[in-house]
Amino acid sequence: MAALTDLSFMYRWFKNCNLVRNLPDKYVFITGCDSGFGNLLARQLVDRGMRVLAACFTEEGAQKLRQDTSYRLQTILLDVTKTESIQAATQWVRDQVGEQGLWALVNNAGVGLPSGPNEWLMKEDFVKVINVNLVGLIEVTLHMLPLVKKARGRIVNMSSSGGRVAVIGGGYCVSKFGVEAFSDSIRRELHYFGVKVSIIEPGNYRTSILGKEGLVSRMQRLWERLPQETRDSYGEEYFRNYTDKLKNMMQLAEPRISEVTNSMEHAIISRSPRIRYNPGLDAKLLYIPLAKLPTPVTDFILSRYLPKPADSV
Repeated sequence: MAALTDLSFMYRWFKNCNLVRNLPDKYVFITGCDSGFGNLLARQLVDRGMRVLAACFTEEGAQKLRQDTSYRLQTILLDVTKTESIQAATQWVRDQVGEQGLWALVNNAGVGLPSGPNEWLMKEDFVKVINVNLVGLIEVTLHMLPLVKKARGRIVNMSSSGGRVAVIGGGYCVSKFGVEAFSDSIRRELHYFGVKVSIIEPGNYRTSILGKEGLVSRMQRLWERLPQETRDSYGEEYFRNYTDKLKNMMQLAEPRISEVTNSMEHAIISRSPRIRYNPGLDAKLLYIPLAKLPTPVTDFILSRYLPKPADSV
């Protein structure tokens, strides 16, 4: 058994250390670089000497990133929900990379709100999140794909542990399940072109994906716009307990986001990138095991976490 463990460790060590050659000549395009994972990854890759094409949503975010890095990083403004913005970014990337193509596309841009009990949300709330996290990711990939194929590079898609087990209502988990399906299907299609596709499935990390507005005020707004009949069926105690549980989850979020960006970096620079990365102890010890259990067992465990509504059976 010890010998098998040693062999497994040596195999993983070899795969982790087996890096792609000529990294300083390769281009990486990253979406969602204003803050969080995308911002830190861009800095890490610049430190590696790679050529980084960073897409930001705001001019403020782009300017700060340029000031804090080197000439190896260039920025462009990108709204992944607008086709014309994606087309302009694609042409810009094509002009930058030339005939060598794009080594890596990192689909990182994402939003998490609005989220909450599904019955408290409207169609527009779901569409807002899905358009960024899933439809935008798909459209960026389809536009950039010829450039990635030319380089025989790789695609790195930001999913979530919420793409393996739905722990909260709203468009977030719905979109991340979609990212998983899209990534799986396109990975199989691109295999024969020499293009690799990796999925990042982090646990609960502290980023700006949940916005700057206070959690309590956001939940209060959702609650107050509900019809009185719906509020009565849940009850004020449910609202308070649900909000408190979300606050606790946010407070427990891991601040060391480098655990995630290190996984993303490995997917870009390793000659043997993994198909799935699960940074975070909660991902490895809670969410992934929950996703593998029989569905009734998972339902039972997660239902113990949710408060009981006033009109429960």
